[in-house]
Amino acid sequence: MAAAGLHLVLVPLVAQGHIIPMVDLARLLAGRGARVSVVTTPVNAARNRAVVDSARRAGLDVELAEVAFPGPGLGLPEGVENIDMVVEEKDHFMPFFQALWKMDEPLDEYVRSLPRRPDCLIADTCNPWTAGVCARHGIPRLVLHCPSAYYLLATHCLSTHGVYDRVADELETFEVPDFPVRAVGNRATFRGFFQWPGMDTYERDVVEAEATADGLLINTFRDLEGVFVDRYAAALGRKTWAIGPTCASGGLDADAMAGRGNRADVDVGLVLSWLDARPASSVLYISFGSLAQLSPKQVIELARGLEASERPFVWAIKEAKSNADVQAWLAEGFEERVADRGLLVRGWAPQVTILSHPAVGGFLSHCGWNATLEAITHGVPVLTWPYFADQFCSERLLVEVLDVGVRSGAKLPPMNLPEEAEGVQLTSADVEKAVAELMDVGPDGTARRARAKELAAKAKAAMEEGGSSYADLDDMLRHVVELSMKKSHEEGTGVSTLPSAPQLGSKNKESIGAGAALSVES
Repeated sequence: MAAAGLHLVLVPLVAQGHIIPMVDLARLLAGRGARVSVVTTPVNAARNRAVVDSARRAGLDVELAEVAFPGPGLGLPEGVENIDMVVEEKDHFMPFFQALWKMDEPLDEYVRSLPRRPDCLIADTCNPWTAGVCARHGIPRLVLHCPSAYYLLATHCLSTHGVYDRVADELETFEVPDFPVRAVGNRATFRGFFQWPGMDTYERDVVEAEATADGLLINTFRDLEGVFVDRYAAALGRKTWAIGPTCASGGLDADAMAGRGNRADVDVGLVLSWLDARPASSVLYISFGSLAQLSPKQVIELARGLEASERPFVWAIKEAKSNADVQAWLAEGFEERVADRGLLVRGWAPQVTILSHPAVGGFLSHCGWNATLEAITHGVPVLTWPYFADQFCSERLLVEVLDVGVRSGAKLPPMNLPEEAEGVQLTSADVEKAVAELMDVGPDGTARRARAKELAAKAKAAMEEGGSSYADLDDMLRHVVELSMKKSHEEGTGVSTLPSAPQLGSKNKESIGAGAALSVES
């Protein structure tokens, strides 16, 4: 097998949208014969144990290696170890990222505890602090990007051409220079992950760690984003592999698929029986991921629009689990009025199970990259409602490039709306109109669904033996073997194997703006 004998250490960002593809990658690598250790904190290990246990039952050598999260030493409550646990506590953003950068210490201790040096470490791009650990121990390091190649290239072009520095404010319109397709937006909708006041040093760390990596992996596939992957690889001058969509890797049993990332807050059998009773492609699924939080008034407008649409829907409405205003409004009778065609999940829904059901014909999504890839993999057209960061680029890719999406009309991140809007961008009438367009059974809707099914077939083919992503993963493993052999040769001949470590993970970081952690879900 391609990776037999290799030990690979994977270090995901402690955000659910980043852990899920990293754990999927771990299963893919173990399927090639490698031993794979996913290093994360106890809370995140517990959330993702079902998938790892499923992989182990299938005979794959995957493990979760738990290391302490340094949060309590910086004022965070015990157990606050994932970005989705701080989204409503603005005072926790700064200590959370300070703690994240201090994870180099427990990672270093873990590496020292191993009987031999790992053959490679694969780090999330938002974990640049891993670079110093790898340099100290002479470990080859690859970087995994979790957003789209479209987004990576767009923000790179905007940075290198100085566009961010030239615009007067967040809303000044510009066109992305030196880009394969026409893309128009503003700084609010083309924001980089760490482009927030007070985060300059963090952003520099990310750029430096990527520039010194031994290669880059992107969770995408060439039939979807080949031109963007190639242009990004050329711009960075690094070996780059498209190894996704990792969500199409398969091999999960029903229990693991239903709890992928989080345990569902509903009986999966109930959801399946409800969907079984609906006609093919008739149901709209609604979810805004783990971080995006709609305002209570926007939730109510969305609910009224869904009711007026008269379409069947499944709604993962996490605000109904956490927001008293939403709970009070729902208690006034909405659920009873839509009981014949609406299923509300108060919290986490079994998303992959739902999207893979033939009754589902549309996905109202925040356009996080995981959700986008899951929609593409299952051939489901998307009603786009982006919230922040890379999600507006995912919308452009779906609507303008792939033509498998319909815009809801949300044009800005909620934080850029005027205060008097009270978090509302779309009225119930806007929602009703957008749902009707997405779920259209006429020529436009039929053609859109056909394109979505074609993309789904290409996504699955990319991951199968002989496919582009399968081949890219094999090539990446060959690269790791060559790096490992080179390292062993250098050690055997007395040549130093320790490159100078980038100055990452400094302990005295500048303060972080309150919106910072909202930018890292993909």
